Amino acid sequence: MILADIQPFVILLIVIGAFALIAIVAYVIYRLLRPKFKDESKEQKTEQDYAQEELDRILQPVEDEHLAKEISDYCQNDDEEEIENNADKKEDK
Repeated sequence: MILADIQPFVILLIVIGAFALIAIVAYVIYRLLRPKFKDESKEQKTEQDYAQEELDRILQPVEDEHLAKEISDYCQNDDEEEIENNADKKEDK
């Protein structure tokens, strides 16, 4: 009778022990192989590097010189208008 009551607990302990052993082996393998996967020769990238890579991937260079000049002039004119508008708002205050 007493042996019948103890048997389920022994089975439970064996199953928990097996899972614990698997977890320990997996952790040891992870710790041993991790430095090999990590390439330390690469330098750490900053957020600006990632942003520049993403912009280079998305934006395409303008090959037409005339169109590139128009875009540049448009941006400069837009910046000048924004500066003038900000100056006008400050004067109104």
